[in-house]
Amino acid sequence: MTREDLKIVFMGTPDFAVASLRALVEGGYRVVGVATMPDKPMGRHGSVLQASAVKQYAVSAGLPVLQPEKLRDETFLRELRALQADLQIVVAFRMLPEAVWNMPRFGTFNLHASLLPQYRGAAPINRAIINGEKETGVTTFFLTHEIDAGRIIRQERLPIAATDDAGTVHDALMAAGAKLVTETADLLIENDGNIDSIPQERFYEEAGDLHPAPKIFTETCRIDWTQTAGRIHDFIRGLSPCPAAWTELIAPDGRRTSMKIFQAEKRDESHRLAPGSVRTDSKHFLDVAAADGFLRLLSFRLSGKKQMPVRDFMNGTKMDGSWRVE
Repeated sequence: MTREDLKIVFMGTPDFAVASLRALVEGGYRVVGVATMPDKPMGRHGSVLQASAVKQYAVSAGLPVLQPEKLRDETFLRELRALQADLQIVVAFRMLPEAVWNMPRFGTFNLHASLLPQYRGAAPINRAIINGEKETGVTTFFLTHEIDAGRIIRQERLPIAATDDAGTVHDALMAAGAKLVTETADLLIENDGNIDSIPQERFYEEAGDLHPAPKIFTETCRIDWTQTAGRIHDFIRGLSPCPAAWTELIAPDGRRTSMKIFQAEKRDESHRLAPGSVRTDSKHFLDVAAADGFLRLLSFRLSGKKQMPVRDFMNGTKMDGSWRVE
């Protein structure tokens, strides 16, 4: 069997998945169909429909596109069966029912942006950085009933630098993941689908050994200034550039303004200030006290404003130690 013989259905939605789909198409694999999310209403009145990044690429590449509202819908299942895929590849899509993932003769494998079994869930990149990990990676695994718990096929490791944030790690994993997807597909082709895979249970002894990666919500992005400067720095990096860690900037008169912080430096200096206290020269720097040091804010966005460097903000705002964040 060759790349041209193996019929693949690809499933994905965001930019992260486009790199893998492009690698398959440009690598000469036979992608017979693409499943992605329905177009989303955009604009003030929801009158404009926005196609997913995967759909936009699939259309440009002349690939058939399926956009099911419900994955158990019989019409979708019938259309999927008609493609007669040998293999399905999933990258950043939805949880599939068994009727879907068990359909192809080679099964369905998923690309996940972590070194499974660690960081199962919706936000593996963010959570790994927030937790101060020095390494992450990508994993291909066969789908099963439990989310992100199937047998591991291959992994690729990637270091996380102290200067990385979720955006830079996302882009690095996107490229590494595209490469791993094609390598996994080649492995299946070479072995006619009969390849060794490893149960995830071999990598841990108890469930308590695992770090989960649950979905991130607005409220969970709020900074707790009573934590150490190191933990807050990792928190900011892990949420930058999106959805972004946030706090409230409080003026001396009590006015509160929501502030999203995109970049900061950790400064290991002892102090006796209350967490959230502001230290500034009113011109060049803005430091916020943590439990054991300071975070020097470098880039942020105030509610209703554009993202800006701190120096630009200081040029238009007179600040002193009577300001604080919370």
